[in-house]
Amino acid sequence: MSEESVSVSVVLPAYNEAATIRTTVETTLATLSAFLSDDEFEVIVAEDGCEDRTPEIADEMAAEDDRVRHFHADERLGRGGALERAFRASHGDTLVYFDTDLATDMRHLEELVESVRTEGYDVVTGSRWMAGNVADRPAKRGVPSRVYNGLARLFLRSDLRDHQCGFKAFDRAALFALLDDVQDRHWFWDTEVLVKAQRRGFRVKEFAVDWEPKGDTKVDLVRDVFGMGSQILRTWWELSVSPRVNRRVGIVAGTLLTFVAVFLMVFHYLEPDKVWSNLQAADLTLVGVAAAIYVVSWPLRGLRYRDILEEIGFESRVGFLTGAIFISQTGNLVFPARLGDGVRAYVMKARRDVPYSSGFASLAVERVFDLLTITVLAGSVMIALVVSGDASQVASALAGETVGPRYESAARYASYVAAFVGTAAVVAVVAIVASARSDRNLVRPVVDRLSDDSYAMEVVAVVEGFVGDVQTVAGSRRSFAIVGGSSLLVWTLDVVTGIVVMLAVGIQLPVATLVAIGFFAVSVGNLAKVLPLSPGGVGLYEGAFTALVVGLAPGITVELALTAAIVDHAVKNVVTVVGGLGSMLALNVSLTEAVEESTEAREGGEAVPTES
Repeated sequence: MSEESVSVSVVLPAYNEAATIRTTVETTLATLSAFLSDDEFEVIVAEDGCEDRTPEIADEMAAEDDRVRHFHADERLGRGGALERAFRASHGDTLVYFDTDLATDMRHLEELVESVRTEGYDVVTGSRWMAGNVADRPAKRGVPSRVYNGLARLFLRSDLRDHQCGFKAFDRAALFALLDDVQDRHWFWDTEVLVKAQRRGFRVKEFAVDWEPKGDTKVDLVRDVFGMGSQILRTWWELSVSPRVNRRVGIVAGTLLTFVAVFLMVFHYLEPDKVWSNLQAADLTLVGVAAAIYVVSWPLRGLRYRDILEEIGFESRVGFLTGAIFISQTGNLVFPARLGDGVRAYVMKARRDVPYSSGFASLAVERVFDLLTITVLAGSVMIALVVSGDASQVASALAGETVGPRYESAARYASYVAAFVGTAAVVAVVAIVASARSDRNLVRPVVDRLSDDSYAMEVVAVVEGFVGDVQTVAGSRRSFAIVGGSSLLVWTLDVVTGIVVMLAVGIQLPVATLVAIGFFAVSVGNLAKVLPLSPGGVGLYEGAFTALVVGLAPGITVELALTAAIVDHAVKNVVTVVGGLGSMLALNVSLTEAVEESTEAREGGEAVPTES
């Protein structure tokens, strides 16, 4: 068969299909022969790192029939990777693929092919969700499929009903014009091609097909939930957000949002009639001293982060790391759910080539030590207060009984959150240290029970890297002591900042009492605001701080304690924002640039096909 005579290339992606591949190829050849001459088509078995006899059977068929070709891969490429590799090595101008289980009725094959060949469509896809089809969709398959396609239509502005039906055809020139922009190499490949074809203005046809599931579903929990869901978000960002965002827009938007956030934090709980006069009477010199003390804690954060990174094998300057922390903490004031933590991982990947798994692992280590240190500080003071005979007073303060009905629920809620976070921190440290001293790998066995897909194994590798980095730091007594000591210094300065603010707004207490209450109130307040239940912890911090100061120092009014909480929180947030904006300018990074630069370059170029 001459390569020049081939006009249609059909690719069959195959993974462990030994039981069915021969029947599939024979059915495909017979169906194509019904409307094409034998020299007009070829059938390519794109075998994707199979572990059964699929390669041997495919070799036998290729030797028996010159219309059949076989491409072997020693390792899994993913469905999209295997398809793209075979398409690039094909000879036809009309490129077709369908799933080897032949779930789609083969009587539709002629319409699929001719829609491209003679009707001039660039992309054609079968659909199990259009009116007029017959498709047996049990809930196990149907519900996830409807949800997925709904999300694709919503976020990616697609007009199609079914993006993942394994029954598609392409004009060669159109497909090759799209492939360089298609990043996924797994199951999302289909959706990405269809969405980008629509965005590029290619003629796309969707038609109803009769479909019947064959065998067990290959829907995979890890791959489909984490992989395809994240790919929808990645493509949405690429197509809808990134084109509208540049460095200048990012800096301006980030600046406005951070100042709005700080403004709301300062004034959300403000009662002008009762609190404003306290704010006006505050000693600005002491407020400035408090800010200066808090500023000193930031290079210590950079030093601590350097020690954490060095322990897992990465080096960087303290100045850069301090700036990266400033940017990420500013992001936490702007974005919900502590998304600023992710910004730091992106910055470290983009600017210092720290893998995402290690970037998030270093953040996890930092957070665990933060929470453990704050818990130790709060717990130590609480024990001292209880031992001194103030147990009932501490209980009343934590329950919010001393601040009146207006703030009681907020104070109680903040105390519950602080107790939960503190307990979780202790449990996390115990678990990490214990696991660091064990050689058992608990990640892979758990994921193996959920999935055996190649994408899942990639997830496993990332998680194992994350866990290994965390254990490296936690398992070393030296690093544990160094990071723990620097964490103690960081949070002691944070508490001292709060104590100086208490003095600045006029809270007069004996030194020992002021220090004890300051350590307890600031530490519990910091624990309360850890969970991303409000932007920047607004309300939770103030509720816990106010309740404890009033409860443990009966002579202090609610309004005065609330003033101290507001000023303390505001001073720290203003320092964070100013440092964040300065770091963005100094490092030439914006909050949005971190996301822009997060897309990893495709690795290694195109694979070279090996034909059997």
